[in-house]
Amino acid sequence: MRRNSLVGAAAATLAATALAWTPSAAATPAAVQAGPDSVEVHAAAESRSEHRRIVDYWTPARMRNAVPGDRIVAGRSKDSAGGSVQRGTPTVIGPRAKPSKQGKPGTSQDGTGGYYTGGGEIVETTGKVFFTLGGTNYVCSGSATTSSNRDVVLTAGHCLNEGPGDYATNFAFVPAYDDGDRPFGTFTARALVTTSQWAESGDFDYDVGYAVMNALGGQHLTDVVGSQGIGFNQARGELTYAFGYPAARPYDGTDIAYCYDTVFADTYYGSQDQGMDCDMTGGSSGGPWLIDYDSTAGTGTLNSVNSFGYRGVKDVMWGPYLGSVAQSAYTTASSM
Repeated sequence: MRRNSLVGAAAATLAATALAWTPSAAATPAAVQAGPDSVEVHAAAESRSEHRRIVDYWTPARMRNAVPGDRIVAGRSKDSAGGSVQRGTPTVIGPRAKPSKQGKPGTSQDGTGGYYTGGGEIVETTGKVFFTLGGTNYVCSGSATTSSNRDVVLTAGHCLNEGPGDYATNFAFVPAYDDGDRPFGTFTARALVTTSQWAESGDFDYDVGYAVMNALGGQHLTDVVGSQGIGFNQARGELTYAFGYPAARPYDGTDIAYCYDTVFADTYYGSQDQGMDCDMTGGSSGGPWLIDYDSTAGTGTLNSVNSFGYRGVKDVMWGPYLGSVAQSAYTTASSM
């Protein structure tokens, strides 16, 4: 374990009861349904037996051997991007963090990557996402997100839908994953939500997804691990911290890693995505980007996710702008 943090007795207690499943809301339709403003909803684990099957499926060996999710979109053209991402009123859901001096917006500091050795809430709210697509087991990253149902995980669209194509099965979130340890247990999803732009055309400008998790032992996800606030239609070019579980060299997927940089516009395809100097690799897809990050408390405002890198552009990570469509998808997920 490389980071300096402890999860405490509460985590150990929950881990012992983490196999219990509790329905968190009314069942969603079994088929994909269209939501408002270009949103799609797909039902996932809706029964106790299905939850149990998914938890049993993700053995330590399967988790260890899961393929980084970036391979789903590796080499794919970004030509579908480049349109105008809808913008609305700037909105922050949850408390807006007061950044520490290290995280003060507008500085020229940058940190291109490394294992995270700090503490704070970021350790508990960030986790690994495991899922199956096309018969292959994959791993991404995700973040427990402030929501009205207290069950939402933010990740990349390609970590729950091929874009376009099938939706993931065996979807699970392991918060605070640490070299095989699952201190808070394994949460399964009852619904997967993404933008129609991603699910129908693979538009990287909208590579955003939300998983709505089942409760464990009667406890909602964010009641157990906490959550990060989320912002939409925010200013561009902010100092941003990115986290995730990169699994390809120089990383091995066992611990959380991070980067921080003032993000910049995509000048390669003219997309609406933003980039940062960052050497995180496959497996970090879907990991959170936060502005106003307080490095002492480990809290900030979610502002994007790790999405993709361009071949031939070394050590730059790109993430989608969270505009009004991403907000509509979030609103749908948080109300389920």
